[in-house]
Amino acid sequence: MPKKVLVPLAEGFEEIEAVAVIDVLRRGGLDVLVRSLDDALEVEGAHGLVIKAETAIGELGADDIDMIVLPGGGGGTKRLAEHAGVQSLLAAMDAKGKPIGAICAAPIALNAAGVLKPNYTAYPGVEKEIRTEGFQGDRAAVVEDANVMTSRGPGTAICFGLEIVKKLAGESAYESVKRGLLADYCA
Repeated sequence: MPKKVLVPLAEGFEEIEAVAVIDVLRRGGLDVLVRSLDDALEVEGAHGLVIKAETAIGELGADDIDMIVLPGGGGGTKRLAEHAGVQSLLAAMDAKGKPIGAICAAPIALNAAGVLKPNYTAYPGVEKEIRTEGFQGDRAAVVEDANVMTSRGPGTAICFGLEIVKKLAGESAYESVKRGLLADYCA
């Protein structure tokens, strides 16, 4: 049975990060659950692209999924950081040691939940809203610390998705998807 990955969409999400990650994970054989924060299933991204979620996040719990991945985007990140259900789910995932991912500005939402680990990366400047200690900047496209994976932004979204595929579906799936995407630039 494929592992389940939740990608919650909040109004103002960064479209490239959401779409690229969802696509790469599905190519890797993972079951991606695209959920909105409320009953409005059509969610508008930061640049006007509207994506229809499958359903609302509802009562989804840490036992129902294998990983949660937050796309960035300033408005979306703010909503994820303020959404009680997302914050509670992040804390529950962390308490169980389950994988958590965030890209671009979304580590702000992880920090709000108290689950961001000492070493992380994010979109340049976001560290000023979190903390500069442990910020890896451009040293790596993806930084993994304990059960938390973070990535820099739209340009690193494919590499971020690939690292998640490697973690959840294995090296063979990772290599196959990477080859098919012509993503040799991903480490």
